Amino acid sequence: MYPIEQVEALNPEVTRMVVRAPEIAKKIKPGQFIMLRIDEQGERIPLTMNDCDPEAGTITIIFQAVGATTIRLAQMKAGDALQDFAGPLGNPTELEGAKRACVIGGGLGTAIAFPQAKWLYDHGCEVDVITGFRNKDLVLLEDEIDRHSTRQIIMTDDGSNGNKGLVTQALQQRIDEGADYDLVLAVGPVIMMKFVAATTKPYGIKTYVSMNPLMIDGTGMCGGCRVKVGDEYLHACVDGPDFDGHLVDFDDAMRRGVMYRSFESAAREGRDCTSVPNGDSPHLGHSTERKGA
Repeated sequence: MYPIEQVEALNPEVTRMVVRAPEIAKKIKPGQFIMLRIDEQGERIPLTMNDCDPEAGTITIIFQAVGATTIRLAQMKAGDALQDFAGPLGNPTELEGAKRACVIGGGLGTAIAFPQAKWLYDHGCEVDVITGFRNKDLVLLEDEIDRHSTRQIIMTDDGSNGNKGLVTQALQQRIDEGADYDLVLAVGPVIMMKFVAATTKPYGIKTYVSMNPLMIDGTGMCGGCRVKVGDEYLHACVDGPDFDGHLVDFDDAMRRGVMYRSFESAAREGRDCTSVPNGDSPHLGHSTERKGA
């Protein structure tokens, strides 16, 4: 069992949780994720690390209560324990050698992007962090990012915090101002990552995106997390989750993501997933869970 040491609501839908997992805390690196299960009857869901403390033996995850399991998870308290907490899984983000980076987080993707920004900044890289949210009430990790970045640019749809507009507008402005990035990392909605990659491609800037397809086992066996990269399909869990943003077929990823929304809705409402049309598995109910971190 893995004890929960701290639970904090960051806003009505987003929760930060600190879990004691000493062996994982010693090994996990930015970009990697864990698979957790609340109890023996629960499903396994992937969540990406937001932070870790090897000395304290803890892993921090941030997640949004959108599916049946994350809703249950958000209701747990300090002192409760998780049945399974397996990791680290996936490949670390390739950050070594970057001198001038831009890390972009959209919504909850900000929590996933934070450890990469922190690592880069702590290793002497000049780091711009651009984050995008619908409004000021949904802004995440503003203080933490301030401490671990050269520059933080917040974009909101309504202009209630930072600047009004899209993260791609801020990225283009920084490029126009002469920001000579050698690395851009984007984490967030697929459509956002698609346009970030389209923005950087004319400049030949190395761009990584963190893909979030359906994931069941985290070891490549289920095949649900396939991502089309160039001319081949790769598995986000074992080949990713980060891929070259200029090679990812984002339209294919969006089509695949829509396939499982009916299952997610059924699971959240407590309905029998086996009776949901347009699907063939009762376990494919949480295609968006990994956007937590």
